[in-house]
Amino acid sequence: MNAAPAPAPAVTTIQARGLRKCYGDHVAVAGLDLDIAEGEFFGLLGRNGSGKTTTLHMLSTLIRPTSGTASVAGEDILARPVAVRARIGLVFQESALDRSLSVEENLQFAGALYDLPPALVRRRTDELLKLFDLGSKRRVAVGALSGGMRRALDIARGVLHRPRVLFLDEPTIGLDVINRRAIWRFLARLRQEQGVTVVLTTHYLEEAVDCDRVVFMSHGKIIGSGKPVELIRSLATSILEITADDAASIIARLKPILGDCIQDADHVQFRVRDGTATLADWQRQLPPVHALALREPDLNDVYVWMNHGAGGTPA
Repeated sequence: MNAAPAPAPAVTTIQARGLRKCYGDHVAVAGLDLDIAEGEFFGLLGRNGSGKTTTLHMLSTLIRPTSGTASVAGEDILARPVAVRARIGLVFQESALDRSLSVEENLQFAGALYDLPPALVRRRTDELLKLFDLGSKRRVAVGALSGGMRRALDIARGVLHRPRVLFLDEPTIGLDVINRRAIWRFLARLRQEQGVTVVLTTHYLEEAVDCDRVVFMSHGKIIGSGKPVELIRSLATSILEITADDAASIIARLKPILGDCIQDADHVQFRVRDGTATLADWQRQLPPVHALALREPDLNDVYVWMNHGAGGTPA
């Protein structure tokens, strides 16, 4: 029997080596190495000031790195920045839309900037308005749209020219939960239909669970990376949270059993790796406390514990 052919190696769409950005004595990004595959949904995660937006701005040629190299869609960001810009789409934290123009006029203007034929712009406009459920708003001024609709139009504008890579910088910031979920549904359809590589920055870490891979940044450095589900699974079976007046005695009692903890005043967190103990079991081992909870871990916990291990202050 012939062996099944080996899968083709992933094509690297974004590669960075030693990427660094300094502003005077402040190091915003400290020697970043990245490899992002074609068609990947990739997350740059971390708190504000961690370096994720600066990284995105370097990769998209908006700012020049202090040192290091990077290529995006086969083009060097330093040697051929114009070629890079032709192959990428950008959605900023602040909208790039003209609020006085209609939905359709904004897309027409974007098409003209990329020198697309008018007939092609009309066809793609129809496709994108359908994809983002904006067909009924075609002739409505952008200023009259809801925040969620404006953000959807921002993304449509960013992919009108069919970029190979789409950079999203905090795409759902300021949106309510319903609109945030709608944006993620649109992005999932966009990736499925166009196969675009998506690079996302966000500090809403729960939104990054669907990423193929994520990296966590802190103080300009990568402190961890991996597939979200695997990172959560490897962190713990559950998180034990305790609020008590005498947190020190709680730590002294449980640290020999559970290991390291994170303490914030009277609040203590432990990682539980044995999933057999119930909340009642832990309650029997402890003196009276203000609050006791046993919950499933998430990506926020992964980041907090990674940052704790890297010597940072827990978020």
